[in-house]
Amino acid sequence: MLLDEPLSALDANLRRQMQVELKAMQREVGISFVFVTHDQEEAMVMSDRIALLRRGELEQVASPREIYNRPATAYTAQFIGHTNLLDGEVKNGVAHCQSLSWRTGLRDGPGLFSLRPENIRLVKTDGGSATVRVHGKILRQAFHGATELIQVECANGLLLSVRTASREDWSGDVDLEFSPADAVPVQQSGIQQPEARRSQESA
Repeated sequence: MLLDEPLSALDANLRRQMQVELKAMQREVGISFVFVTHDQEEAMVMSDRIALLRRGELEQVASPREIYNRPATAYTAQFIGHTNLLDGEVKNGVAHCQSLSWRTGLRDGPGLFSLRPENIRLVKTDGGSATVRVHGKILRQAFHGATELIQVECANGLLLSVRTASREDWSGDVDLEFSPADAVPVQQSGIQQPEARRSQESA
């Protein structure tokens, strides 16, 4: 069954209710649903598998968890959720991205990595050699209810988005850290900025 943007005209609460109803209906009738949507969160909630289209061509086909945690391309990483794209160079098994560096198994050459904001932690003490650590200054914050998305400026002009628990007084200097495993290698896309109107997720 093809469902082409069936919930787009509904308010947020009714939309969530109908998502549950449609998933229950799909299990009851036992047939495949092809669900077309421009809403990234809806695509992840509704899908067993997501097909992300860019300019009429498949960018990636994978489960919601895989497409979020292991995006294949820069476009996928940016379109599905928020991410930090780290553009740098790999040399002798070490990735260098502006003021950041960490061990990697990639071959020497250009490297592009996706680092999700929720995988960056604000720290007060040294996390040890197993983590990548950087110092920065908070520029701005965006309130998202239970969480905040804060933008931090680090050395050499590096800007990092960090998702953390909400509080009113995010300001000043902070220390950040992340695990090298959370910096996921991605392929360069022809267009790195998501174009929602030209893209669709089908489940």
